[in-house]
Amino acid sequence: MDQSVRQEQLPPIVCDMTGATDTPAERIEEYRRLFSQSLIGRSQTPTGIRFRFRADPGLADWVRDLARREKACCGFFDFTVQASGGEIWWDACVVDDETARRILAEFYRLPDTVAAGDGVARQRFADQGLSGPAWPES
Repeated sequence: MDQSVRQEQLPPIVCDMTGATDTPAERIEEYRRLFSQSLIGRSQTPTGIRFRFRADPGLADWVRDLARREKACCGFFDFTVQASGGEIWWDACVVDDETARRILAEFYRLPDTVAAGDGVARQRFADQGLSGPAWPES
């Protein structure tokens, strides 16, 4: 397939939270709370990454809701959330695009960066090529 045709079929590699009910700062804070309260591990998978959480009451619904909101603003991601052996697994993968893969790698590092705050986390994504109305220029 012609490279230009393939590129036209990919969703844009942007984060557009203009229709979101939360702000980028609130979303980063939500990730910080989720990871600090329930994250028990993470790994790379053959197609992307996996976050593993304790299966606390209500956690699967929280993670599914967050994944749905992420997909709404970052259409180049695909997410699957499932329960497995007393854990909640959140799998993430991206379209076949170099910038998208760099952003996925940064998403994998998110548990380490959210403690530094909203501005630092957003700048790290921008440095990997993520753009959108709420993101700083890299």
